[in-house]
Amino acid sequence: MIGYVTVGSNDLDKARTFYAGLVGALGGSELMRMEENGFTLFGTTWGTPGIAITRPYNGEPATAGNGMMIALAMDARSKVDMLHAKALELGGTCEGEPGLRGPEGDQAFYGAYFRDLDGNKLCAFKVGPAD
Repeated sequence: MIGYVTVGSNDLDKARTFYAGLVGALGGSELMRMEENGFTLFGTTWGTPGIAITRPYNGEPATAGNGMMIALAMDARSKVDMLHAKALELGGTCEGEPGLRGPEGDQAFYGAYFRDLDGNKLCAFKVGPAD
């Protein structure tokens, strides 16, 4: 149901580098760029959810939303670990090391949390038993 999410950035060049590396680690790439407003969309394919960055429309500085987070579904716990490490390698900050939150089992939640260069919070997660 979600087409894409958008986060604001105060430094589009740095944000584009961060998200190109992050999404690239999942096999994705930059799908669209509009230079007039800086809107840049990253994803794995058209028709699947993506992440966009842009300068805020109102011209004010971009700020991270309080309570707002982008959650990225992974198909293996090892990919959660990899994406968290990639985010930190790209200059992001850790908001929660990879690990199990709650009990192991069919609905186990394995997640890792990080922030991008503008302070936007993301989570990589896998639901289900260990792979």
